[in-house]
Amino acid sequence: MPLVVGCPRRCPPPSPAGRAQRPPPPHSVAPKRASSSSSSSTTPPLLTTRRAASAASLLLAALPPFPASSPKLPVASAKEDDEAEAREGEGELELELELERYTDRDEGFTLLKPVSWPKVEKAGATALFQQEGKGSNNIGIVVNPVRLSTLTEFGTPQFVAERLIQAEKKKESTKSAEVISAEERSGHDGLTVYEIEYLLDSTRGGMKRIFSAAFVASRKLYLLNIAHSDSQEKPLDSQTRNVLEQVLHSFDSV
Repeated sequence: MPLVVGCPRRCPPPSPAGRAQRPPPPHSVAPKRASSSSSSSTTPPLLTTRRAASAASLLLAALPPFPASSPKLPVASAKEDDEAEAREGEGELELELELERYTDRDEGFTLLKPVSWPKVEKAGATALFQQEGKGSNNIGIVVNPVRLSTLTEFGTPQFVAERLIQAEKKKESTKSAEVISAEERSGHDGLTVYEIEYLLDSTRGGMKRIFSAAFVASRKLYLLNIAHSDSQEKPLDSQTRNVLEQVLHSFDSV
């Protein structure tokens, strides 16, 4: 005689004869939204600083749409700023006035840089040079593809400068931003180069003087950003300014 196995307690009643029992619907779970911490673990942020974005970053935002992965020029981290402030108490940091030529033929640009400012690696920068002992004083270059053939297709130097200032003033950390100058010059083979200078006072970085240059060549946007402290206690001296202006005017294509 065949054995009859009893149904365990709470077992559902058998299906009626002749009817195939439907499998229970799969239990759906709403996908969890990735938190900021999880997203940062998979896609490292280009900027992990407490200071305002550089002028070059803002120019990228001001110009026509670029690829979603458009990098931003990095700036000194909070730790680097704190270390620089600590060193300032030990003595005034002097800028080496000697300049040397730096050329990147693969990317297609050249400029002068202070000999004492070494090149450092930072995500989002094609090249970045920092003053030793004070990383908040730096020179950064970003090269990015664009749909423009010349920078004049976007607007005049004054128009670009105003867009930069508007973007700066929208930040909560910005106390004031003021355009000093916006000019145009000719570069290699008659290339149009915009040069913009402005003052930025921020709760996160203090008073800084920003020198920016931009040009378009071979459907690429070349951005130079020079940042240097310029506070009332320690204003930018004429010798340092002269060096920074030489760097600004030397930025060109090759």
